[in-house]
Amino acid sequence: MFKKITNGCVRVINRWLPDPFLFAVILSIIVYIFAMIATGMGPLKILNAWGGGGGFWNLLAFSMQMACVLVFGSAMASSKPIKSLLRKIAGLAHNNFQAIFVTAFISTICCWLNWGFGLIVGALLAKEVVRRVPSVDYPLLIASAYSGFVIWHAGLSGSIPLALNSGYTIFAGTEREMTFNASTNLTIFHPMNLIMCGFILIVMPFVLYAMHPHKDKVITVDPAILQDEAERVHPKATPADKMEQSRILWIILVVGGFLFIIFNFIWKGQEGKSVAASLDLNTVNFIFLFLGILFHGSLRSYIDAIEEAVKGAGGIILQFPFYAGIMGMMTVANAEGVSLASVISNFFVSISTPVTFPLLTFLSAGIVNFFVPSGGGQWAVQGPIVMPAAATMGIDPGRAAMAIAWGDQWTNMIQPFWALPALGVAKLSARDIMGYLVIILVFTGLVACLGFLAWAAFF
Repeated sequence: MFKKITNGCVRVINRWLPDPFLFAVILSIIVYIFAMIATGMGPLKILNAWGGGGGFWNLLAFSMQMACVLVFGSAMASSKPIKSLLRKIAGLAHNNFQAIFVTAFISTICCWLNWGFGLIVGALLAKEVVRRVPSVDYPLLIASAYSGFVIWHAGLSGSIPLALNSGYTIFAGTEREMTFNASTNLTIFHPMNLIMCGFILIVMPFVLYAMHPHKDKVITVDPAILQDEAERVHPKATPADKMEQSRILWIILVVGGFLFIIFNFIWKGQEGKSVAASLDLNTVNFIFLFLGILFHGSLRSYIDAIEEAVKGAGGIILQFPFYAGIMGMMTVANAEGVSLASVISNFFVSISTPVTFPLLTFLSAGIVNFFVPSGGGQWAVQGPIVMPAAATMGIDPGRAAMAIAWGDQWTNMIQPFWALPALGVAKLSARDIMGYLVIILVFTGLVACLGFLAWAAFF
């Protein structure tokens, strides 16, 4: 039954799913047309909103933050201590079930800690596991490694809850300016968010194993895939070479970085903030940057890791300006204060109740994620719509924001954009794993829908 459903979905997705950049282009065109219809403004005014000061280049700082999440997490995952730890964890797997369970369980935890770190760790762990259990279906194992990404936005590197923790302002500089705040205790560490994540963490490996093919249909790994690339060796022939590999400079930098991390939490504590409430994107990136430098053991090794990791950030650099342009077109208002964002917001209010609003927001965010396959980009597009509507209905900003976050991470299971780094490590294509991930999409969607209804009922 599973195979019939997943094979059908794979055929449809492979035929109709274009490159994620095309989604940004298509959505830009759609929003451009509907912005004119909603506001009655002319094409040149909407075009100016797209490319002007409040549009195309309005997310440069945020784009850099998101690129750093991916690059620093990936660089840390490629360090020797992390790889050594993965080999020990892989030693826990002795049969097909244990191979799937260990891979899915660990990758889910790592993605919750940092999505860039988790994406790479999951693929590297899968390669270590399949060395010990060669009978496991390799595409399913890689799907298990990627499936942990389904809770990244509910974790410590989630761009939406971290942005809300720092204070989220929309319509800045206008009469409609609004600022929303919610500490991570009300988002990432909210009991209902943790329950939903915990349930997926425990149950999802069993769902994955239930899809394991029969022995005669198992696709085993190509031994050539398991060969590690040779470690780069740098000479110490010149003073510059010696400086790059200097332990003294490495020690000074590591000590300075971790002293700041410790005292930063102390200073925030003196301001009345808990450790959880002190986490924002900059703090998370700073921690993973210096953990990566520490684990690599030398500045030269870390430079090599960054150069390799930055190859995966091209999509962020290319697509985020288009997301900012979309945001500009959605929020530009006519003389009466009507914008496309306000029209959509009022529609959500008209069909929702305080109980159903987060659920509908989650489902809509899952759809939007097909067009905007980035948490930061989706927040830029949906934040100005959902947050004012939630405020109008008396819904706390943390719950509303997490509905967007869960919707964004949910359909990543069948949106191949973020799977590319893991697929590159595994040397597979998206079509090899997509059928399995359709089932994970259904499973996690049910968990999230029930979770948001319970969030409204009990908290």
